[in-house]
Amino acid sequence: MSKFLERAGTALSLTALLAAGVAFADDAAPEKAGGYGLGRVALPEEVAAWNTDVRPDGQGLPVGSGDVMTGEQIFTDNCAMCHGDFGEGAGRWPVLAGGQGSLENKDPVKTIGSYWPYLSTVFDYVNRAMPFGHSKSLQPDEVYAITAYLLYLNDLVGEDFTLSNENFTEVRLPNEANFIPDDRPTTEYPIFSADACMDNCKPTVEITMHASVLDVTPDTATAADTSGEGSVELAQATTTEPATAAEPTPAPEPVAVAAAPELIAAGEAVFRKCKTCHQVGEGAVNRVGPELNGLVGRTMGSVEGFRYSNVFTDANAAGEVWTVDALHTFLTNPRQAMAGTKMSFAGLRDPAEIDAVLAYLQSVGG
Repeated sequence: MSKFLERAGTALSLTALLAAGVAFADDAAPEKAGGYGLGRVALPEEVAAWNTDVRPDGQGLPVGSGDVMTGEQIFTDNCAMCHGDFGEGAGRWPVLAGGQGSLENKDPVKTIGSYWPYLSTVFDYVNRAMPFGHSKSLQPDEVYAITAYLLYLNDLVGEDFTLSNENFTEVRLPNEANFIPDDRPTTEYPIFSADACMDNCKPTVEITMHASVLDVTPDTATAADTSGEGSVELAQATTTEPATAAEPTPAPEPVAVAAAPELIAAGEAVFRKCKTCHQVGEGAVNRVGPELNGLVGRTMGSVEGFRYSNVFTDANAAGEVWTVDALHTFLTNPRQAMAGTKMSFAGLRDPAEIDAVLAYLQSVGG
């Protein structure tokens, strides 16, 4: 065969090889009594070194434990550079927290708190693949601590929670019940493997749905009229005498409104994402961020003793005030609302969460 290949050159088709009578084996090599003398049986410790997967029932978990606060420090040192201080994601790296209620959205946010079915997947992935570029460098206690911190970021446990191999299976993720066994072999395969109809498959055809997100239809017929016949109304609108400019209305003083206890409790849960940097209530002091007592209604950048970024120094000089609307805008996307802020938090995407945390802040800090 080697001489044939040398004569035929470097590019031979399968047809040419078959024509030359080259045989191709279609079975495995025959067994040989006593083996082939290659390799040896793996030692138990060698198998254990590779067998590190963790199942949803807890099988495979190493002995160990880790608490939320320890996990916060380990996460900051090893994970925050890609995933953000609060799991909000940095750049194009994955978001790890939030997304609850977003799975029906056009662009869902799939996190531990919104999508993942089993906590074992979280532990197993961190243990195998993280930190990026330095995988398998974490000890079991550190993986438990990071996993506990991720649960905390998703409002699934409190800050005093400790995760261990003993209580691991007691933690259930919110979306677990929505994962079901794959039944496509019995429900879909018979349908799509049948002979396809190619002609006169239905007696009639009717439109049952229209595209809904085209944004090409004008709001009114008048605005859409380009013939000139419907332009009278628009012309009249443009020739109306301009209204006299009104004096600017000062921002209303904040009015204390008693929030429902359920809203305040929900806000306390949301504030877990903030308390690493901010304090509120009796004895609150400045930390990474300023204390938040009396936040609604106070002048921006006005907390004594805190060193603000330039954007807040300018806002303070302009007399800008933290109104409810201003806080909604800022907390939705801090970096967009106040370009140049030192605040690294990506923001709260759900307006209901912002309402809740503001209710909580007003209940405990005025």
